Amino acid sequence: MSKRPAATTAKKRPPAKRPAAPPPPPPAPEPATAPPTLKAAAVVQALEAVGMLVATGFSADATITGKSYQTASGIALTLIAFGAALGFAAIARGLSQVRPWSRTPSAITQVFAIALGIYIFDGPRPEWGIPTLLLAAAGIVLLMVPASFNALNRER
Repeated sequence: MSKRPAATTAKKRPPAKRPAAPPPPPPAPEPATAPPTLKAAAVVQALEAVGMLVATGFSADATITGKSYQTASGIALTLIAFGAALGFAAIARGLSQVRPWSRTPSAITQVFAIALGIYIFDGPRPEWGIPTLLLAAAGIVLLMVPASFNALNRER
């Protein structure tokens, strides 16, 4: 095997050029503006959040006054209703800010509100059933009209 001769007359290389600074990032896209129908759907969702806060108050009152079947279940139902109200408010905010993720939870909320409206109309508080049904129907229609639907589509 032959060995490489030692480089005694090695030339020094000039220092390597540093790469140019990376180009600046592209400007952030402007936030999408919500069409009127989507703003109205957000208002409907916010009204449902207020309705859940009212239900939270009724549940808390029943728990405090001892009308609840068990105190622990009354507390749990009150906390669940409050959490649902917060969730509805977050969905309403997502709709108003044209966030694509907000479409599905809003549609599910409207479907459950329709079922709840039918139950309420046929059961304990019929005077609350019609407004619940009308609000839920308006919410689903406003969410699914082409202007709202297209605004919430993700760009591919």
